[in-house]
Amino acid sequence: MSTVQTTAPAGAQWFALHTLSGQENKVKTYIEKFRTAEELDDFIFEILLPTEVVSEVKAGKKSTKVRKLYPGYVFIQMRLYGEDSKIINKPWYFVKETSGVIGFVGGDNPAPLRQSEIDEIKARIEAANGKEVPKVQYTVGEEVKITDGAFANLTGRIDEIDPDRGKLKISVSIFGRFTPVELEYWQVQRITE
Repeated sequence: MSTVQTTAPAGAQWFALHTLSGQENKVKTYIEKFRTAEELDDFIFEILLPTEVVSEVKAGKKSTKVRKLYPGYVFIQMRLYGEDSKIINKPWYFVKETSGVIGFVGGDNPAPLRQSEIDEIKARIEAANGKEVPKVQYTVGEEVKITDGAFANLTGRIDEIDPDRGKLKISVSIFGRFTPVELEYWQVQRITE
């Protein structure tokens, strides 16, 4: 026997749960809260609900909210299949009967997610962690209206986008000359046709 410790508990696999819209948090909280009471700590290990923080401006006020990366889904790491490759009833029914759960993706014979799929989901969570993402994505060369700051109500053209800092470099025409201005995403809005 090797003494190397694996990160995942023996037999643990990741599965996707299909939930009712808007019930994802409730499902995650319920499973986390009651898995110990139901003596399922040896079967249910981790529950993921990937989210990102999104910012937008409405009526001149900046607001942020949490947006789900995969609406209608919760990801669960669990031991669902025994050594005989049959579903273990207790964790199966506990998860399947949780209020808000429609069922496992894959129905009565759910296939576990591939490691590459769960790695991609975790990478998205890590990339979104601690960052605000603008609700509206902009492109270089796009014309925008400035809604906040010293240049409010002027229009300009986006020259550079710095998503890591949440900043835009915009060329604004002042007295017939183009002046570069650095603004935050939420200080501009798309010009509607």
